[in-house]
Amino acid sequence: MLDAVRSIPTQMDYKGQKLAEQIFQGIILVSAIIGFIYGYVTEQFGWTVYIVMAGFALSCLLTLPPWPMYRRNPLKWLPVQESGTEDKKPADRKPKRHAKN
Repeated sequence: MLDAVRSIPTQMDYKGQKLAEQIFQGIILVSAIIGFIYGYVTEQFGWTVYIVMAGFALSCLLTLPPWPMYRRNPLKWLPVQESGTEDKKPADRKPKRHAKN
């Protein structure tokens, strides 16, 4: 059971994060407009709040889990390089010079 939970992907790529943010803001904006208009027509501020809360819940459901549409552009990491910089002593390194103005 624990292996099944650990196999669930938990990361989004950068383009997926941008898409999730745009979807979240769009749903909130549309629900706020619809809620305001409906609340104004019915003269019930409570309906405005309910509609905005429903839009918030819908946007959370669509954007918080890392759905596959948010993982289409994974990062390509560079391979690990075994460099000798850790083996050098601080005295072996050249001192950095500041640029003259």
